[in-house]
Amino acid sequence: MILLAGPSGSGKSSLAARTGLPVLALDDFYKEDGDPTLPLLPGGTAVDWDAPDSWHADAAIAAISALCEQGSTDTPRYDISASAISGWNRLDLAGAPHFVAEGIFAAEIAERCRALGLLADAICLRGSPATTARRRFVRDLREGRKSVRFLVRRGWHLFRAERAIVGRQVGFGCSPCDQREALARITRLGSAAPAATVPVSSPAAGG
Repeated sequence: MILLAGPSGSGKSSLAARTGLPVLALDDFYKEDGDPTLPLLPGGTAVDWDAPDSWHADAAIAAISALCEQGSTDTPRYDISASAISGWNRLDLAGAPHFVAEGIFAAEIAERCRALGLLADAICLRGSPATTARRRFVRDLREGRKSVRFLVRRGWHLFRAERAIVGRQVGFGCSPCDQREALARITRLGSAAPAATVPVSSPAAGG
């Protein structure tokens, strides 16, 4: 498994798609709104969705383990605008020798995946904070992820924190790369046909 980390808006999803490898979207393992373990922003009751504790690390590792050992698993389909699971997908590696697991918290599980023998490589995408901020805002606005006010406030915070975010992820053992370097690095591990992802029956959200 190849971990692809990086700040929100750094281009992880688009780069993962370009590799031709199966892709596990780790952001689908966010906790649902109302979960009592969700972290809060200082001085308020709003959820801090950029804190690692807003994410199910154990569930993500379980899915990665299943893919490495069995070649397929069911994964949640998360609706960011609703902060809830909207359904489930079946991810099948179809015999691919590697797959990419990408998300803003990917670096948080690098050491655990390495210790479990699941990690082929760990990469942190880095670039210009201004470019990342612009890409993130356009994407989030287009997808209606949150209110404009929230997106502006969050965007400014992440713009100022980007270098620290990259530094933290590199500290977890991810190699810092720009888009071209990352793609070349993944390509060297070998390409494979894209995985088949099909909807499966959807349990009620909130569990």
